[in-house]
Amino acid sequence: GSGKTTAAKAIYNQIHHEFEFKSFLADVSNTTSKHGLVHLPKKLSSDIMDQEIKISTVDGGICWIEKQFSHRRVLIIMDNIDGVEQLNAIAGNHKWFGPGSRIIITTRDKHLLLKVDKVYPAQILNKEEALELFSWHAFGNRRPNEGYFQLSEKVVSYCGGLP
Repeated sequence: GSGKTTAAKAIYNQIHHEFEFKSFLADVSNTTSKHGLVHLPKKLSSDIMDQEIKISTVDGGICWIEKQFSHRRVLIIMDNIDGVEQLNAIAGNHKWFGPGSRIIITTRDKHLLLKVDKVYPAQILNKEEALELFSWHAFGNRRPNEGYFQLSEKVVSYCGGLP
């Protein structure tokens, strides 16, 4: 992919300490296909309140979220959503969360982001940025080790600017 999950994790790691209530909901698409939408508010409650709530419907989860967080500043990252019902099950309305809350969503489908305040499209890396990122991970340096420059350029070219 284009690094959406990696970027979301990096953002979470940078700012999570500023929030008392926080959750990183990883791979929402896969989670809901395996466990259903009701699992999302259960996971959220487990992450934020250290307890799993007993709900049996999405509407029950929505009521719980609004009751618990409408006056609290929260950070929630919803990674890899692929349906509006997933978004609506956790963050269907700004009023569900207190002032200063941040809900960060990653998705391949920009049409799901019609109600959001800001959209930041993932950017493809240019050749130099891609080579530097690859080099940091492969060699622990900004540039490829001696003797690996041409091979590194081939790898980066093959990836087409994707991290």
